Order: sequence, then C-alpha cells, then structure tokens
Amino acid sequence: MAVACSFLAGCYSLGSLEPPTVSPASAKPAAARVTAGGELVAYLARIRDMGEKPLAAETQRQREAARAQGSDLETVKLGLALSLAPSGDDGEIAVLMEPIARRPGGDDDVRAMASFLLVQSADRRRLKEGVAAAGSRLRDERRATEAQKQRADALQERAAQLQQKIDALTELEKSLSDRQARTR
Repeated sequence: MAVACSFLAGCYSLGSLEPPTVSPASAKPAAARVTAGGELVAYLARIRDMGEKPLAAETQRQREAARAQGSDLETVKLGLALSLAPSGDDGEIAVLMEPIARRPGGDDDVRAMASFLLVQSADRRRLKEGVAAAGSRLRDERRATEAQKQRADALQERAAQLQQKIDALTELEKSLSDRQARTR
C-alpha cells in the first residue's frame, strides 16, 4: 500500500511538471550582427577570384564609394581591391592605409586589416625593388659577359692570325732550307 501511494505521488508530481513554453520571438535565432571584420572578409572572398577587368571595375567602384562615404571601412575595401589588382599601386595602398592603421579609437577589425595591407604593400614594394635591383645586376653581368666574349673572340682571331704568320714563316724557312740543301 505504501508503495502504491508513493507511486501515485510520483505520477502526480510528474504530471504537474509542464514542458517549458517557447515564445515565438525566442524561437527565431537572433539576427547575427555583421561586424566590420566579417564584412571585410566577405568582401575579400567576393573579389578574390575576379578577373583583371572585373577587378579593375570593382576597384573604380570602390574608389568612388570611399570618396563618397569617406568611411574607414570603404577605404579599407578599396585597399583590398587595390592589393588584388595586378596594376595596384603599393604606394597608393600605403597612403590610404597609413592613417587608418595609426588612428586610435577606430574599429579594431578595420584597423587590423589596414595594418595588414600596409605591411603587405611595404613587403611587395621591397620585393619589387629587389627584383629591379637583381634585373639591373643581371643586365650588368650580361654586358660584362658579352664584353669578355668579344675580347675572347678578338684574342682568338689574333691567335689565328699569329698562327697563320708562324705557318707562313715556317713554310718560308722550310723553303729556304730546301733551297740551300739543293744548292750544295
């Protein structure tokens, strides 16, 4: 009897527990707030695989947007487009990104991307300067090699001329000795 009473009491307490009610407003996930960093990454993903002409058009569009809005976010987007464009000017990227990267109090994601683009443009500029210097050294070495080749060719020609003279002198000496041997 005691067991039956405790069983009924347990059933009653389970029956009194109701499932939590879910309001329709909380059933929908909260709208995710898009951060500036997320927007920059999404923009980069969108323009990353563009061809040269569409990227040039996007760069020009972004240049106008940055000029019109004047926001750091739009300027960094322009920097991203310029960094991907084959004809992108690293000096222009540096000029655009320097103030944003150095400005205190701006959006951290925007400043971080501006700093990244600033470092990237400096590295590319250094690499281009290194390539130009290596190209200059290569041209100088080619000129020096060509000059050495010309000197070697001239020396070889001179040696051939001298060999001809030696051969002629040898023939002359031989003919003189043959003449003297016949006259005796």
